[in-house]
Amino acid sequence: MEWENLTSVSEFFLLGLPVQPEQQEVLFGLFLSMYLITVAGNLLIILAIIADAQLHTPMYFFLVNLSLTDTCFVSTTVPKMLANIWIQSQVISYAGCLSQLYFFLLFGMLEAFLLAVMAYDRYVAICHPLHYIMVMSPGLCVCLVSASWIVTALSSLLHTLLLDSLSFCAGHEIPHFFCDVNPLLSLSCTDPFTNELVIFTVGGLMGLVCVLCLIISYMSIFSTILKIPSAQGKRKAFSTCSSHLSVVSLFFGTSFCVYFSPPSTRSAQKGAVASVMYTVVTPMLNPFIYSLRNRDIKSSLRKKFSVSSLSLPIYSAQLHHHDAHPVGGHQ
Repeated sequence: MEWENLTSVSEFFLLGLPVQPEQQEVLFGLFLSMYLITVAGNLLIILAIIADAQLHTPMYFFLVNLSLTDTCFVSTTVPKMLANIWIQSQVISYAGCLSQLYFFLLFGMLEAFLLAVMAYDRYVAICHPLHYIMVMSPGLCVCLVSASWIVTALSSLLHTLLLDSLSFCAGHEIPHFFCDVNPLLSLSCTDPFTNELVIFTVGGLMGLVCVLCLIISYMSIFSTILKIPSAQGKRKAFSTCSSHLSVVSLFFGTSFCVYFSPPSTRSAQKGAVASVMYTVVTPMLNPFIYSLRNRDIKSSLRKKFSVSSLSLPIYSAQLHHHDAHPVGGHQ
């Protein structure tokens, strides 16, 4: 197959969200705030885990990768949308559109794989606690994350190359705030059968693997929890995976609503609005879920802030003492 670019367009127009022109400033402020909260929250979790040696465990290793993925995922779409609102331009170049699509697919699928890997980690921790250290070795953790990166990177590249082989001559307007697969396929004037086939086979297979891993892991986890005799033991076991289960429900629930809703109820504008949930809102909520529902993270952040707040007065006192008694000076 020749990967010849048959496109006759050099740019697209992102129509954005269906809001009135006078609401653009409010939209800009809202999405800028959400973006800054997302980046700050995820980076804070990463720094807290790296700084606290007690959190250097497989679960938090996966959480660092998930927070990094969330930061990159939201940075793929929101900054371009904010720039378009700020400069009152809807233009995105053809190369920029395909690049955005590639990284959107990469980090979106990578998040799904990481959530599946984290579900397996919770399964081993709850169902086989005595073998946890041996099973979840550092080598296996690195292999699982590396495999997730490699598989999603190759899959994203395949989808992007297939889209690059299409011809876009029917229209240039994308009724979305970023370049997604379905809006781009609808603009093609060549038969997208190959693209759709790959999406349903490769994408469907990858999604099925993630969903099956999540379902089997949590069925085993719930089965084990129900066998625990004490109510306190059940609560303690469930608390170790409640944060992850909340994030899984948010991400997969909102993304399934966008891509697997009935065609009769689906529209471009509704799809763009619904996409905000899993592209912007979910990455913003993840740090709050993990920080508010995880005692280790809360304890680490509390220690971090308490040390930071105490260090400034101590440093100021040292400076004052040094100025009052200079080296080699006399009172």
